[in-house]
Amino acid sequence: MSRQNFDPLALIPTIDDDDENDVPDLDGSGDEDEDEMIEKPRAHKLAQATKGKSIDFNEQFQFLLDDPDEKKILNDNDDQLKSRGQLSTIDEKIAQIRNRRQKKNKSEVEDEQSSTNNLEDESYEMEIEHESITDKMKIKETKKKKSSKNKKQDEFFEESPPFNPDQVFSEMKISRPLLKALSAIGLHSPTPIQAATVPIALLGRDLCACAVTGSGKTIAFALPILERLLYKPHQTAPCTRVLILAPTRELCVQIHQVFRQLTQFTHNINMCLSTGGLDLKSQEAALRLQPDIVVATPGRLIDHIHNSPSFTLQNIEILVLDEADRMLDEYYFEQMKEVITNCSRTRQTMLFSATMTDQIKDLIQVSLNRPIRLFIDDNQSVAPYLRQEFIRIREHREGDREAITAALLIRTFHDRVIVFAQTKRQCHRMHVMLGLLGLKIGELHGDLSQTQRLDTLKRFKNEEIDILIATDLAARGLDIENVKTVINFILPNTLKHYIHRVGRTARAGKTGRSISLVGENERHLLKDVLKTCKVPAKMRIIPQEIIQIFRNKLEELEPDIEEIFKMEYGEKMIQSCETQLDKAEKRLKQNKTNDTNPKREWFQTRNERLQEQEKLRLDPYNSTKKKLSKEEREQIQKNKSIPKTADDRVKFEMQKVERFQTRQIEKKTSKRSRESSSFENDLTKEKPQRRSKSAPPIKKSKR
Repeated sequence: MSRQNFDPLALIPTIDDDDENDVPDLDGSGDEDEDEMIEKPRAHKLAQATKGKSIDFNEQFQFLLDDPDEKKILNDNDDQLKSRGQLSTIDEKIAQIRNRRQKKNKSEVEDEQSSTNNLEDESYEMEIEHESITDKMKIKETKKKKSSKNKKQDEFFEESPPFNPDQVFSEMKISRPLLKALSAIGLHSPTPIQAATVPIALLGRDLCACAVTGSGKTIAFALPILERLLYKPHQTAPCTRVLILAPTRELCVQIHQVFRQLTQFTHNINMCLSTGGLDLKSQEAALRLQPDIVVATPGRLIDHIHNSPSFTLQNIEILVLDEADRMLDEYYFEQMKEVITNCSRTRQTMLFSATMTDQIKDLIQVSLNRPIRLFIDDNQSVAPYLRQEFIRIREHREGDREAITAALLIRTFHDRVIVFAQTKRQCHRMHVMLGLLGLKIGELHGDLSQTQRLDTLKRFKNEEIDILIATDLAARGLDIENVKTVINFILPNTLKHYIHRVGRTARAGKTGRSISLVGENERHLLKDVLKTCKVPAKMRIIPQEIIQIFRNKLEELEPDIEEIFKMEYGEKMIQSCETQLDKAEKRLKQNKTNDTNPKREWFQTRNERLQEQEKLRLDPYNSTKKKLSKEEREQIQKNKSIPKTADDRVKFEMQKVERFQTRQIEKKTSKRSRESSSFENDLTKEKPQRRSKSAPPIKKSKR
């Protein structure tokens, strides 16, 4: 067998008959068609009509903040979230540096009396200059992954009853106010996950549901919840009956918006949004009124359980975990255990995710009662209309990733693009770097305030910016309309992370494209991705001369990038001083009035939290401070002053992925050793011997 058969970049044959013209002829024929496919002109704000749209979805359906009550929840908290300075001046700094560079280039061209025309957009100039050079595509086959059944899972789960995928909402047991709300937002027929979930959830059964990204899982659990709340008893005292947990703040805001849209014609259902980053006092006031539904993140919810008076989870009737596989992993283990112990035991529990775990050990901690397993799709499936492409990064060429990303965004994919970076530092750097190249860009990661995060999402949804650079914070659950392309700067840690990242496009039956940069150390994950491919995947080859041109351009911009970072550092120090002054003023006022706010309680002690952080930390950390010699301090300062190259930055990003994968391997080996040891103990355990019928009876002694 040739070596080529083992190449992880060996992909699957072509997608459809419609895409035959999109594949360039590698023998050299059809150059005009290839240029037309790769070098398409710069796109504008209006996106072209996409192919493969589903009739179950309305194009006008979107998540908006036009509701005055919704605006009041989010916008009234701006005063508590804003600092004294502006929210962000990074775009102004980028524009200032770009204008200065353009003036400098213009003066140089006039002095040399060049005959070439001056173009305002440097990125567009590079696109015109190298119009004849195109990317190549390769298509190959890959092997499918064999499925295996587990007998223990069959014993733990109950079989799901059959459902009719062709029915409409009016044929289901849904009240008129909800049907009116569904028609108002343009939904008339349910998706498969909605048709299967609603009847079972109305019976009060526990669920483990899995469906691909963008299939309507939020409405699948929202409809039965609201239907049951419409018939709640009115004579009893108000209490919180439904709790919905999600891992990120942005996802909680989106779920809250969906519930508000579905309850626009009902008047007896109240809900509350409780997430970090929003005003704490207003949330306490809302929870004091005992709303019917609470949408929350685990951390802020536990804070309210221990510190908000008259708020309790003892009357919870329905518990929903959205992105349940994320909520059940080790990072949320202690918090989820605390929430579940505070909930009522006689509750209905529903778990939803695109990569829903079917491991019994993970589901036992949620105390499921004979759950029904609704796996509409495999838990390792991507959207059906997603076109996957991969770009191979050769060994010792890892520093080309920034140049390749810039080339893709400037030459081919111009708008409605999400680029996923591995760390917050790389995410911010790419925002500055691509902004200096003239692209309209925004960033989304955990170092931003909640106001900045919501503002960036709003600008991207309203098409005020063309490209969104994000960490895995935006990888789960967010529904953003008309995202055409997802680019992975580095392949994520696991296959589940990859499925959620590429699930931001090709949603609700629409088409989309994902492009992933794959290095030599990421080939094992690429093999896992290709085994799960149900549609053809392709390999994109960018000419080396194009990569070198963009790499030279980025090296020229390096001084401007460092200058912007220095300006930001100065503003950060000033803001830190202002924050310390504000704290000092508050303490002085409290000492004068003898009005001290009580400390907020937490379910863990400080030592327990530190131990948990140390356990979950990827890199080793020594909390004891060590006295450094003069030579060591000089060496550290020297290393800080040396500017990092593109290869060094990518190496730092890859180290995080390698540490996470190493931990996963260690967990699997320890799990196998525990299982083998328990199996050996079962074998060596003394069991009562069975007596044959022919053997004489054993006489028992009187003693």
